[in-house]
Amino acid sequence: MQVNSEPTTREAPTRPAPAGPSDEKARPAVVRQQLTAGDAEKAAALRKMKLVALGLLIAMAVVFVFAFALQREYPWLQYVRAAAEGGMVGALADWFAVTALFKYPMGIKIPHTAIIPRRKDQIGASLGEFVETNFLSEQVVQDKLASVNIARRAGEWLATPAGANRVAKEGAAVIRGLFKVLNDDDVQAVIEGMVRKHLLTPPWGPPVGKLAERIFHDGHHHKLVDLLVDRAADWVSENHETVSRLVSERSPTWVPQFVDGLVGDKVYIEFLKFVRAVQSDPNHQVRQSIDKYLNDLAQDLQHDPVMIARAEDIKAQVLGDPEVRELASRTWGTVKNALLGAVEDPDSELTVKFKAAVRDFGSRLVNDPELAGKVNAWIGDAAGYLVRTYRSDIAGVITDTVARWDAEETSQKIELQVGKDLQFIRINGTVVGSLAGLAIFTVAHLIFG
Repeated sequence: MQVNSEPTTREAPTRPAPAGPSDEKARPAVVRQQLTAGDAEKAAALRKMKLVALGLLIAMAVVFVFAFALQREYPWLQYVRAAAEGGMVGALADWFAVTALFKYPMGIKIPHTAIIPRRKDQIGASLGEFVETNFLSEQVVQDKLASVNIARRAGEWLATPAGANRVAKEGAAVIRGLFKVLNDDDVQAVIEGMVRKHLLTPPWGPPVGKLAERIFHDGHHHKLVDLLVDRAADWVSENHETVSRLVSERSPTWVPQFVDGLVGDKVYIEFLKFVRAVQSDPNHQVRQSIDKYLNDLAQDLQHDPVMIARAEDIKAQVLGDPEVRELASRTWGTVKNALLGAVEDPDSELTVKFKAAVRDFGSRLVNDPELAGKVNAWIGDAAGYLVRTYRSDIAGVITDTVARWDAEETSQKIELQVGKDLQFIRINGTVVGSLAGLAIFTVAHLIFG
């Protein structure tokens, strides 16, 4: 078969029209194959080996002619003739065998020739079945993964700055790609729906009351009460004139001004004493009253229909439709801008911490055999599931791909891969045939003289 040494792309030969619709669906589209530069080199080497094999056959034929013509004058040439005759037979037989793999010898449609073009689909199916049976075995894949120790190798790479930087870079690319794909309005609608479902639809009263009951029961509100009392005491001590003025403004007009001053001072002093007493005494009656009020409020929020309804009214006023939409828009905008800004800046806090986390995880995979074993087990289980579930589909890629190839081009591609070695069969056949012919003639001559 003559092969062009330059990379070429050939159109698939025209095929007869299918017999019917079912045949048309069953027949895959023929795929053109392109000869690469590497194929051109192999084609040149194949032509060279074909010339060597052909030259050796011609040499045997020339030797046979001269030996046959001169054997009566020189009897010893009978041995040379026998060797040349056997060499020609071996060379022709092996030429026929090698050629029959890829095409019809001399274009004659001899049975059981042109094996690859005629049985291309069966070869593809057999190859797919062989790969599925012997390579896509769950146990084979898991044993191979266990011997590789992927977790440790991955950990060694992740623990390096280059590995962490690569993961961060690819992660940033994924985030940017997601933001390009996602529609802002759709995301905001999802956030709004989640807010309404999980925040607005459930009544606020009972959960808020239950949380408040726990807080008040544990006394966590006392620090807040202390803060309010302290601020009240500070305000009273710093606003003597304000208290006196308020008393004077509210007294009758007929009361003398000096009396207003005395009353204002008295009120201020008593008010200050009261506030300081509340401030200094953790068991003051006012504090107890505040505790009782807050506990009652927590119970009412859980069980009082009127209070629950009031909480719902407050919720509706605070989070109406416009407020919820604005909240969803702001939430998505904040998250999007923050993430984009962080992934674009290699020195951002998020990126730096992410790289540190990747390196730390890689170090743990290297130094923690238990964690590495778990990761390897997860990988093995995942690979086993994929092989167990999709082994036929994976192997089917080989069968379907070979079925789409053009028969003549498939034969050409295969011959380029193994044809050079097959020409050695022709050469070896010539040599072996010569030795066999010589041996047979010698033995026959010795026996029958």
